[in-house]
Amino acid sequence: MSEDDCLDGLSIAGRTLPPAFVRREIVLAPGAERPYDAAEWVDALVVVKGGEIELECHAGHLATFRRGDILWLTGLPLRVLRNRGAVPAVLVAVSRREMAGTGH
Repeated sequence: MSEDDCLDGLSIAGRTLPPAFVRREIVLAPGAERPYDAAEWVDALVVVKGGEIELECHAGHLATFRRGDILWLTGLPLRVLRNRGAVPAVLVAVSRREMAGTGH
């Protein structure tokens, strides 16, 4: 069994989710940037499904994450998400589905 097989078997990126959760897939093309929008990441557990993603904070600090890394982007002082790689960066965000009338 390869490392990729183990990663895919453990990842939330490809699993069927219970009805209480929703999954979004975000793809950044090579060289693309996406401004950080805090509301987009509220309550989301994020998995780097493919490629690499670079996060830049307001102070200019950079952090790079690769396939298999798990991120929590809620409440961070980020400015931009960037793909400096040669292949698309794929992020999978899983969050709780909003339940009508509950405020959750």
